[in-house]
Amino acid sequence: MAGHSKWHNIQHRKGAQDAKRSKEFAKLSKEIMVAAVNGDEIESNASLRAAIAKARAKSMPKKNIESAIKKGSGNSDISNFKEYSYGANVNGVSLLIKCLSDNANRVAAQIQFYVNKQNGQVSSTSSVSYIFDFKGLLELSSEGLDEDDIIMKSLEAGAEDFVSKDGIFSITTEPSKFMNIKDNLEKEGFTEWKTAEVTYIPNIFSTLSKEKIEKFFNFLDKIEDDDDVQEVFHNLNPEIAF
Repeated sequence: MAGHSKWHNIQHRKGAQDAKRSKEFAKLSKEIMVAAVNGDEIESNASLRAAIAKARAKSMPKKNIESAIKKGSGNSDISNFKEYSYGANVNGVSLLIKCLSDNANRVAAQIQFYVNKQNGQVSSTSSVSYIFDFKGLLELSSEGLDEDDIIMKSLEAGAEDFVSKDGIFSITTEPSKFMNIKDNLEKEGFTEWKTAEVTYIPNIFSTLSKEKIEKFFNFLDKIEDDDDVQEVFHNLNPEIAF
């Protein structure tokens, strides 16, 4: 595990952070609403539990979470939303683009438009899947915590790996064990998550010249701003990106 995640990139991203936060909350709400269509009982709905855990880790207000659950529960319009995934390559950087939309043609055309503008190529997810590991990821600040203690408790809970880097403890898990490990660690008093989600972590990294980095992140800003796009994962090496 490289110890890098989307969270680290977000912290360094330039731009209007308040606007990005509002947009992020809107996307998290949509994810919760779609999960809640299959039932608003959190304990029995694994997808809903995971969506809520992710939202809480990103400091989404409780009232927003409750509102999203209520809007999604039994909502036939929300049930029209489907997940769509795309692979892409822009200037040698691989991307995995996850979408949630009620219009397959629209989302496909939009992804093609964004990537074509960068002279990139859209492909199937299978073309980039080997570049990313699908893992549960829990991250929290190391401040005030005993590293040996949390390492021991993480491994005892069934964690796959543990990395300490730049003031952050990163714990990776198998996706199927993620919620159980999170629950067990919370019983031990570890609750202030900066990241708590099943996500895609790059295992191979690409680099860009300084001249291309700003252009690449401008492209990311635009594609992530699209209402149909939920998340964009990429393998640009964060060690040299900023």
